[in-house]
Amino acid sequence: MHRDEIDAALATHLVATQFPQWAELPVVPVEQPGWDNRTFRLGGTMTIRLPSAAAYVASVEKEHTWLPRLAPQLPLPIPVPLALGAPGGGYPWPWSVRRWIDGRVCSGERIRDLVGFARDVAGFLVALRRVDPAGGPAAGDHCFHRGGDLRVYDAETQEAIDALGTRVDGAAATDAWKAALDATWTGTPVWFHGDIASGNLLLDDRGDLSAVIDVGTSGVGDPACDLVIAWTLFEGESRAEFRRWCPPTTRCGRVPAAGRCGRR
Repeated sequence: MHRDEIDAALATHLVATQFPQWAELPVVPVEQPGWDNRTFRLGGTMTIRLPSAAAYVASVEKEHTWLPRLAPQLPLPIPVPLALGAPGGGYPWPWSVRRWIDGRVCSGERIRDLVGFARDVAGFLVALRRVDPAGGPAAGDHCFHRGGDLRVYDAETQEAIDALGTRVDGAAATDAWKAALDATWTGTPVWFHGDIASGNLLLDDRGDLSAVIDVGTSGVGDPACDLVIAWTLFEGESRAEFRRWCPPTTRCGRVPAAGRCGRR
């Protein structure tokens, strides 16, 4: 099924046939429907989340199992599944109904205080790392190997560097990639979000961090994948604050206390 075929009419049909108690609620596309999943409002308090391709299906059962366990242990709201849907009406994959979380998608101009925002993001990540990882989903195909061994993407990365030719400094890119491969993380596996990006962070009306969404690439492994935002959003003082409150790990791999830098 092509992602463009996943529309409000299909979502309405799935709800009506599988969860008739919600059949009378309006189904409306959200402002930013997403790529891995198509999301729709269901009434005023719920959302419908439909994977857009087979590659994203593994996250449905994972989130249904683990997000209700993670949510009470985190300082900010995350999506909580309310019901697990089945294939139907021409739609071939499982899907979910979740509780709606109010907020506006993060952007630089909407953030009231970028330094404070960096501290809040770091606090969420440190709290996530401290959740007991026992039995959690080890990094693998379900999260596109985020939190896992970078060598999974070694051949693809080398091909990309070669394809770019003179548009990049190939030698520098190769050296940087080799350094990343050599920086093996040996700590105890911990929970990671897997996609800490602006589009997955919500702001309240004041411009402060209010929720973290899109936890489909979460898992248990190396938390370094959650540090990308230090380069994609933060800079200067905000990056320093993020690093101070959310260091990768201590030398022994343990999660440090917030505010105590475990620089290697």
